[in-house]
Amino acid sequence: MYEKLETRTFLALLVGVSLAFVLLMKPFFGPIFWAVAIALIFHPVQQWLLRRIGDRPNTVALLTLTLCMVIVVIPVIVLITSLVAEGVSLYQQIQDGELRPGEYIDKVTQSFPAIQSLLDQFDIDLSGLRERAVNAFVGGSQFLAKQALGVGQNTFQFFLSLALMVYLAFFLLRDGHKLVELLIKALPLGDARERLLFAKFAEVTRATVKGNLLIAIIQGALGGFIFWVLGIKGALLWGVVMAIVSLLPAVGAAIVWVPAAVYLFAVGDWVQATVLTAFGVVVIGLADNILRPIFVGRDTKLPDYIVLLSTLGGIVMFGINGFVMGPLVAALFMAFWGIFIREFGEHDTTLGLGPRDLPDDDSSAT
Repeated sequence: MYEKLETRTFLALLVGVSLAFVLLMKPFFGPIFWAVAIALIFHPVQQWLLRRIGDRPNTVALLTLTLCMVIVVIPVIVLITSLVAEGVSLYQQIQDGELRPGEYIDKVTQSFPAIQSLLDQFDIDLSGLRERAVNAFVGGSQFLAKQALGVGQNTFQFFLSLALMVYLAFFLLRDGHKLVELLIKALPLGDARERLLFAKFAEVTRATVKGNLLIAIIQGALGGFIFWVLGIKGALLWGVVMAIVSLLPAVGAAIVWVPAAVYLFAVGDWVQATVLTAFGVVVIGLADNILRPIFVGRDTKLPDYIVLLSTLGGIVMFGINGFVMGPLVAALFMAFWGIFIREFGEHDTTLGLGPRDLPDDDSSAT
């Protein structure tokens, strides 16, 4: 009896201390998460260097991290800095009256009276819609301006988070496999289940980060390129905005280039509008429709509609990190239920589920 009380007391304290540790780490969730993502994504590079250099873990981890900084971290910082600078310039032009978003909307409605008729059928107030669109445009540029001020005021915090991410990534690259084995020993789920879940975590994180970021870069570059070719102001800014919104499946860069094409049609620039529309539908649109299922859906082994819903839900719940966290939660949800059905459920039921329909447990986490 006394031994059971000791065990229960110890487990209660273990849970309490673990929760306290999680709360202690909560302010550093972002750097920790992206350090884990870097370690998972660059794990194949680390293994390749190990085969070439030999068993020198510190050197290999340092070289891998340096490569990550050159390929990913530094370009992203430069791109964000350019985006903020463009946003500040755009906001200043609006404040000085050089840009009047309301006039653009008025030109579109004047050129296409059918829009007014269509809105009237649904009892939609065009003036209210115009005001909300203008406020959204001004608010977006104002947000970027505030971010620029915030970055300037919180430079120390930004570089502290960056340094913490890089520092953690080094140790995760060097000792990540040891930490995984330690967690497998500590968690009371069964080694086979734990290896399956860790493998799924690594697989989905790699797929969503690499796939979504690659698609975002491609769509943003294509969108910025066509805006630059057509002489549309702020091509860099709109290219980066298209890259960001392309993280949203089924919406993507169209939320930027479609209004631009409509405006060009409204002001009579038919050639530019036609070129932008054709390029957006054929090139930018197909880049999303073809590449996303290949890079994200195939590697995560999730249906396209689950990828869409989990990405949107993840962004709502976790912010920008949600484009990874959402599909990750969905994949782990399906993995857990797959294990449950295989081990505790009945096979060949009315749903037609059998062992071959469920996740394999012979994967190993990296």
